[in-house]
Amino acid sequence: MHYEGKIYRPWMEAKSVLIQTTLGCSNNQCTFCTMFDDKRFKVRELEAIFKDIDEARLLHRKVESIFLIDGNVMAMRTEKLLKILDKIKVTFPELKHLALYSGFNDFRRKSMSELKDLRSAGLTTAYSGLESGDPIVLERIKKGMTREHAIKGMEMAREANIQVLASFIFGLGGKERSVEHAKNTTSLLNIMRPDAIAPMALAIQPGSELERELHRGEFALPTPLQILEEEKYLLENMDDFPCYYWGDHGNNIASMRGVWPEVRQSFLQNINQHIAHNPMAKKNAIETYAW
Repeated sequence: MHYEGKIYRPWMEAKSVLIQTTLGCSNNQCTFCTMFDDKRFKVRELEAIFKDIDEARLLHRKVESIFLIDGNVMAMRTEKLLKILDKIKVTFPELKHLALYSGFNDFRRKSMSELKDLRSAGLTTAYSGLESGDPIVLERIKKGMTREHAIKGMEMAREANIQVLASFIFGLGGKERSVEHAKNTTSLLNIMRPDAIAPMALAIQPGSELERELHRGEFALPTPLQILEEEKYLLENMDDFPCYYWGDHGNNIASMRGVWPEVRQSFLQNINQHIAHNPMAKKNAIETYAW
């Protein structure tokens, strides 16, 4: 099987077979991210993708989960993506889960008929970077998306019955906008009500624009206490809509996961314990680790 450049997949997809269908990210300008800075966005040729699918069949006796990489696979033309999904469905009749990366804007740029066709062809799940619900933070990180865009994209995915995991980053507002970032992200999640959420703590990526802003004094790292308080605010104020809480990213101070809202009280107890007793909470700035 062929992979080009750096390869990323969500930590929840550790057991999935990875099929590279695009190279890079169609946005590729977020200030905090360097995931795909080694390649320009393009869609691979069908012949090459189909060859990888056939090779994956030879390598694996049973495949129940496939994740399509790279970033924003949903950005490709629907006609081509449907051909890929059809090939996968024929090649892996035992498949139960088929997921990809998709920006919320990518949902908006499809018609509802297209999204429903993709769901019928086997697409079950999309991982979408929300990052923040704060309009100022979204503009600063060059996400190319507004709160309204995210709401509309989520509405369309839900109508098409495509499950969405929304990821976002504690601390992305820095020391200055920590409170606004937490409040506005929580309020946006309450409107969108995604099927799953994946909060993770900020990590300054070497070579990123955000790292340069940090060195120029234009961005101030939040404290670990602010990170914990952002998550505490979320846990106290997120509505009781059903979703899965993937809060166990390796950079998170308080690692926890479970079915929301049943886990609210136990998660709050955990956060409060970290705030009161974790020595890290007394440090002046978060310690960051590259993805």
